[in-house]
Amino acid sequence: MQPSPTRAGIGLRQPHYADIDARRPALGFVEVHSENFFNPFDAASAVLQRVREVYPVSLHGVGLSLGAACGVDATHLEQLAELVGRIEPCRVSDHASFARGSLRGQSPVHANDLLPLAFTDAQLDILADNVQRVQERLRRPLLVENLSSYVGWREADWSEAGFLAELGRRTGCGLLLDVNNLMVNARNARVADPLRSVCAWIDELAGQAPAGLVGEIHLAGHSEQDDLVVDDHADVVSLPVWMAYAHALRRFGGVPTLIEWDTDLPALDVLLGEAAQAQALLDECAARDAQANRGELACAA
Repeated sequence: MQPSPTRAGIGLRQPHYADIDARRPALGFVEVHSENFFNPFDAASAVLQRVREVYPVSLHGVGLSLGAACGVDATHLEQLAELVGRIEPCRVSDHASFARGSLRGQSPVHANDLLPLAFTDAQLDILADNVQRVQERLRRPLLVENLSSYVGWREADWSEAGFLAELGRRTGCGLLLDVNNLMVNARNARVADPLRSVCAWIDELAGQAPAGLVGEIHLAGHSEQDDLVVDDHADVVSLPVWMAYAHALRRFGGVPTLIEWDTDLPALDVLLGEAAQAQALLDECAARDAQANRGELACAA
């Protein structure tokens, strides 16, 4: 089987800096959390510069607060723009969430969390305006990630998949499709068949999304804590998430895929093993697409 040009990646985390620098394993890209590298003069940024000479870098943020009615923080956006100019990343992403707001007319305050959005027309207008502002400043499309959330809003004019597809149509942004987040949400909703529910979500998105909307996929582990399923990125990818990922590749084709692991970090080889499993599915997807293309050419002849 010929290898896919789309290769899986892993998150670059501090305990693995030296190992990755020394071994330089075969990876499609590495991803870092943008806010950790805003200071261009610290040791972490020096490491990132060296890594960037070997791998494409995907910048993944948690602080833009794209759904905030008070708008995007100008200082944060300027710091991100400087980092983008310095690193020249392959992709830039943040979340479909809000984390800042104004209390009784005071200056905006920032919460240390990714809070869920109401899937309403009014919220879509706010999100689209903020995404457009970010894209204009960065001079590139942004990827917006679907959220794992533990509370929701009663108000809704859209399903989540329809909401994100419409955001892409309005702004030209892409979607960072987090399959693990979908599974966590389905399990916390206590649906009878979480895998079927996630695949239905993916099918709905595929039926409404502009071409090429999904620009990156995230895979991660989750855990059960009391009666809650927590998106803690602290374990291997579960079998149902792998199955949902395979379904997503059938619907969207080969998409750059990240193995996320942020807490209880294992040895680097564990991460590389997870990335190899994602790559095997990407290779299957590439082979399937190649076979379909050969069939179309044969029919045309």
